[in-house]
Amino acid sequence: MKITAIKPIVVNAGMRNWIFVKVETDQPGLYGWGEATLEWKTRGVIGALEDLEPLVLGHDPCQINQLVRILKKQSFWRLGAIGSSAASGIELACWDIWGKSLGVPVWQLLGGKVRDKVKVYTHLGMGKMEAVYESLDEEPLIARAQEVRENGYRAMKIVNIPYTHYSAGLKDLENLSKMTVKLREVLGPDCEIMIDFHGRPASARTALQYVEAVAPAKPLFIEEPVQPGDTAGLKFVHQNSSVPVASGERLIDLADFASVFEARAVDIAQPDLCHCGGFTDAKKIAAMAEAVGIGLAPHNPCGPIAGAAALHFAVATPNHIIQEEMVGSVPWYWDVLSKTPVEMVDGYWMIPQAVGLGVEINEVEAAKHPFTQEPIHPIHAKLDDGTIVDW
Repeated sequence: MKITAIKPIVVNAGMRNWIFVKVETDQPGLYGWGEATLEWKTRGVIGALEDLEPLVLGHDPCQINQLVRILKKQSFWRLGAIGSSAASGIELACWDIWGKSLGVPVWQLLGGKVRDKVKVYTHLGMGKMEAVYESLDEEPLIARAQEVRENGYRAMKIVNIPYTHYSAGLKDLENLSKMTVKLREVLGPDCEIMIDFHGRPASARTALQYVEAVAPAKPLFIEEPVQPGDTAGLKFVHQNSSVPVASGERLIDLADFASVFEARAVDIAQPDLCHCGGFTDAKKIAAMAEAVGIGLAPHNPCGPIAGAAALHFAVATPNHIIQEEMVGSVPWYWDVLSKTPVEMVDGYWMIPQAVGLGVEINEVEAAKHPFTQEPIHPIHAKLDDGTIVDW
């Protein structure tokens, strides 16, 4: 079997453009689906896919370890977030091909299942951008959280940390504490809450002030308290936090994760299969984490192929804790699919049995949502004095 083409399909989903990757082979009717979605970098990823395609044409898609080495080493320059996302999309599609060729689901190829169902969480507004990033006040926060709970979820993530810089104002701290404690009172003890700091604090000390403000609400974890790359700052927050600390969605290379694990700077790692190298490197990240007592809650705010991949990975990964998903991000989410492995029952995804990833794109429906420039949301991340801050 040989790879004959790499074909990207871009589907605009409002907040982001989904980048589906179709890997075709010389076997009639046998192809695989991957995803390489990277927010605000769509044209860059498409270009990277075009650059990487010549490296894999004519190669066996089932020899995945070799293909990954080709993509990383024959590119000469390090791939970075854009190139690694493109390579991840190709890699995921090859697992889909391999599973289909053998007649088994991908989770079997990953070593078999280690659980009978997968706990999942979503965001406010079921993932709609304005709800996710514009719930900084108590009233919309509570209303949108109740909506998520009514849709059958047992866990949700909120992004209610104020846009900030190197210090936190008393008013912001008190407002954050008040609304987060109120949210816990409304949701009760049977619904998990995760709080995404989104790397907004510019200092570890400020991040810790926010941790102390939300701690009474008993979050499952707080996420990305400082910017990626600041391992020392992340370790400081972790050592002084009474709440479990998660991070990793913007880490790409194995070495990035290794340094965080060696420092014991997190309780929970969050690799994204669409960025970190697909299943091949995600398995290595999971093994490194497990060796030092760190769990996994993989990042996944992307499209339906990324969701399918995340499901298979969760089924076969022992230290997996909970899975992020955003199936409500657009009202037509399911329309672009002619087949999906995702079935949610009472806040859990069920174990899929279809071969490969079990996902199929309806290319006619997908074509109804062509590339559109995503909204440039970071324009709102500005302080009263005009200082641009991390959003």
